[in-house]
Amino acid sequence: MAKVLYHITMSLDGFVAGPADDMTWLSGLHPGPNPVVERVIGGIGAVVMGHRTYAPATTAEGKVYGGRWEGPIFVVTRSAAPSPGFTLVDDLGKAVAAASAAAGDGYVAVLGATTARRCLEAGLLDEVLVHVAPVLLGDGVRLFDHPGGTRVRLEPLDLSSAGPIGNCWYRVA
Repeated sequence: MAKVLYHITMSLDGFVAGPADDMTWLSGLHPGPNPVVERVIGGIGAVVMGHRTYAPATTAEGKVYGGRWEGPIFVVTRSAAPSPGFTLVDDLGKAVAAASAAAGDGYVAVLGATTARRCLEAGLLDEVLVHVAPVLLGDGVRLFDHPGGTRVRLEPLDLSSAGPIGNCWYRVA
């Protein structure tokens, strides 16, 4: 059975995107090989993303995992225009169920902070893998943003580093 994994790179100060969803900060990182990334990418069977992640992913430069992974991608949206290689689904639960069926025993990688938060709130998220990059953004989209606060307990599965990148892999308790 597939596990649902929030997989993301985050700045040291907790942002996964800069202001206005800017992702250009990632292009300046050249950390070298990361065995954890390679292991995860090799184990992903399907991807679920929200509409804010979908728009950049439809461009040549915005391929999922930089073009190193190909497979079924399910987009949770009610308003986006279809694009080849993406399945649009109007309900988060249905998108995760379809992605899980497509992934088999692999991972369903969740891309996008809002989609991951919604998966967590719905009890659909099994694990979180964050690659912590040595950069401070100061503002932008937080890894986990829930106004008013929410405590989510995580159990460590693997804490490691590859060059300047910290790998923090947890199971949702």
